[in-house]
Amino acid sequence: MAGHEDCIEAENAEAIITRIEHKSRKIESLLKQYKPVEALKTALEGSSAITKDDRCKSANWIAVHRAIMAIKDVDGMLASLDSEYYDILMKYLYRGLSTGDRPTCERCLRIHDKLTQRAGLGCILRCLADTANTV
Repeated sequence: MAGHEDCIEAENAEAIITRIEHKSRKIESLLKQYKPVEALKTALEGSSAITKDDRCKSANWIAVHRAIMAIKDVDGMLASLDSEYYDILMKYLYRGLSTGDRPTCERCLRIHDKLTQRAGLGCILRCLADTANTV
């Protein structure tokens, strides 16, 4: 049975990667139009889908990372971002911090500080406690 589940997961992963590629093209288009907040919203949409496939997680991280790095006005971004995105954004901020890349870490820490002020400590706790839905 495990072999059958792995096959289904692999087929599902290919479909997810195709959707992420489409989403990445949309994000690039939004960034070229100087709409980084819309790009971030697009990147975060559907990011909480449960998949164990590391290729899907990596592909989605690349899309989210591209949008995060384009954000210049963190306060403005958070003001226009719906609160439903806060927890998933926090997860991606921790993923960014885990890279050890200095520019990525600096940007993630800056956003983390502002997001924590806006969303509260519960956002951090929910992110850390949710070990089933890693990004």
